[in-house]
Amino acid sequence: MVVSEKSGHPVGSKDYPRTLVEFDEWFASEAACEDFLRRLRWPEGFYCPGCGAAGGWKTSRGLFRCPSCARQTSVTAGTLFEGTRKPLRLWFQAIWYFTNQKHGVSALGLQRILGLGSYQTAWVWLHKFRRAMVRPGRDLLSGEVEVDETFLGGADSDIDGRETDRSLIAIAAEIRGRGIGRIRMARLDDASADSLIPFIKSTVSEGALVRTDGWAGYLPLSRHGYRHRPTSLRATGLPAHVVMPGMEDSVLSSEPCTNAA
Repeated sequence: MVVSEKSGHPVGSKDYPRTLVEFDEWFASEAACEDFLRRLRWPEGFYCPGCGAAGGWKTSRGLFRCPSCARQTSVTAGTLFEGTRKPLRLWFQAIWYFTNQKHGVSALGLQRILGLGSYQTAWVWLHKFRRAMVRPGRDLLSGEVEVDETFLGGADSDIDGRETDRSLIAIAAEIRGRGIGRIRMARLDDASADSLIPFIKSTVSEGALVRTDGWAGYLPLSRHGYRHRPTSLRATGLPAHVVMPGMEDSVLSSEPCTNAA
């Protein structure tokens, strides 16, 4: 099978099954999924990821063979499907379900809807999807932004505050009226200024109004081009969700897990 000819390139927001019936029609077989992925990767026809030569053919093992260097490449090589033992159609079902849920997807929900035998598999898949959806060069948060940290993982009933062995997750949330806009999260080694300030600089544009609690790790913010408005929770006597409501919504929208990233 020669694969050097041009093939139609799936177009974002157009080549997308809008209903479950359409999904089943588009991706009725493993071969249909492989063909869709091939057209997505090589819209002008196969080219070797090693030497860049165009053309080639498909072997009996389903690999694409380069006519120049003889390298053999699978359609899933270099993608989030590489090395998987699960059918591509199952992956496509997971992606379609993930992108159709307005209020997010939990690993438990994905495991249940797909009939996966392992919660860990569902969690790893969701992690891959979320990383793949991060747009390179995406715009920084702006305007008014709340920043805080939270801990994910097992309960530490004997340890209070920031002294814990659980995973530390920094969260930055744009405030839009009474709600929240875009959200950025990252795993940090600790809650020091050396960790918090780089996170904020990588997610929030200079000149933004950054609201935080009174933690000392945020104090250098004003020296980095931000309008910093710290609020001591202890001084106000108010609960955190009242002082920083954006953080409450952000944390609720995230899924607790033991290996957050």
